Amino acid sequence: MRQIPVVSSDQALNSFIKAQSDVFNKDFSLVFFTDKDETVSFLKYELPEVKIFNLSDKAADIKGICDEIRSDEWLHYGGIIAIHSGLLEDELQEILKGQNVIAILKRNELQSNFIRLLKIIKQNKQILFQRGIQQKLLKNISGSFIIDNDPLDITTYSNLITNYLYNANLINRETKEKLHIALMELLINAIEHGNCKISYDEKTAWLEQNKDIMDLIREKNKLPEIKEKKVYFSYTMTQDWSRFVIRDEGDGFDWKSRLAEKKDEPGLHGMGIKMANIYVQRLQYNDKGNEVTFEIQHQKNESNVIPGIFDSSHEMVFQDGQYVCLEGEPSDYLYYIVSGTLYVYTKGKLVSALTPDDMFLGEMSFLLSNHRSATVVSKGKSVLIKISKQDFVNLIRDNPHYGIFLARLLAQRITRLNLRMSKLNTEYLRIKQELDAYKALKE
Repeated sequence: MRQIPVVSSDQALNSFIKAQSDVFNKDFSLVFFTDKDETVSFLKYELPEVKIFNLSDKAADIKGICDEIRSDEWLHYGGIIAIHSGLLEDELQEILKGQNVIAILKRNELQSNFIRLLKIIKQNKQILFQRGIQQKLLKNISGSFIIDNDPLDITTYSNLITNYLYNANLINRETKEKLHIALMELLINAIEHGNCKISYDEKTAWLEQNKDIMDLIREKNKLPEIKEKKVYFSYTMTQDWSRFVIRDEGDGFDWKSRLAEKKDEPGLHGMGIKMANIYVQRLQYNDKGNEVTFEIQHQKNESNVIPGIFDSSHEMVFQDGQYVCLEGEPSDYLYYIVSGTLYVYTKGKLVSALTPDDMFLGEMSFLLSNHRSATVVSKGKSVLIKISKQDFVNLIRDNPHYGIFLARLLAQRITRLNLRMSKLNTEYLRIKQELDAYKALKE
């Protein structure tokens, strides 16, 4: 596993985090930072999937680090575990605005929650790690979670799912926010109304006292028969859509009546199911009312991450059938793929198709010669950013971590080429065996 940066000068906290991570042997390797520039440099070059920030540490410029992440989309990779000592909600929102957050923990909650959080991360590596390779090699990604009746589990699993889909360019930021709201509402409903059997009136009375509903859930979980109940959350992700199933161990409810209810104005609660129904597609319950399924559609060939260094570069739009470049023509520039699909032809034969997952177009001639090695045609509308060789060299000189783009690109393409060659070799051996068997019969 890659190293996890811990940004904190609090030695007591650091010792606690290290002791907790050591329980998992070599699954978590920690690197401790206090300096902003050293932290940002590490994020640029290592692209860690998990980052641990002590938000209440005055010696570490956490807000400055988060500002750096906001200013450079490249650094949004992965997610943040945020720890604080009683910061207000407004303060948390200000620091973490626009970040990919895995979990937020108060300092006094660490003893009971931190090791469970690490366990969740370890058990769900497929959501956090090697997402690029995974997308290329697997058509479908499926998994399931067994969730305790605990607020931490709700937020962590919701964040893991939405961060993955966003980082994989399958949903944009607006859809990410809507999906996160829907997941939180439906998971909370499964726990509070399903497993904990909190009635509408009981919840209303609790909220009218300005109490946190999560505290009521914790109170209910003191009863062994409730604490033992689980929520079962499964997902299937294809290139086109994601499907989710949430099931609790409660008695169910009359969901048809709830969806049909018409309220003139919202109250303290009771709008969760309707909100979820608006934000996702094909939401439906089983007859009993203790299992809900729903889907979201993925965006097609769009990039969520346009590197900040390309902001001032020239954006070009190509329509369906329009040529981007011709085989053999001279060239001293490459393209960053923002959206669309591009067909690549060599000697008149279609050899591949490029999308935003491939990041660049024309990097081979850019690196190895000044002539195009293939003809590229836009399939549908495509948006590209044109970058000259001189500009790109200057940009990498000023922002060395962006050289990782080319290294990552070439590594992905080599992986796909090896996979393709392996499949061709397997097919060749199969056909050869059939021919040999046929010849043997003829003789």
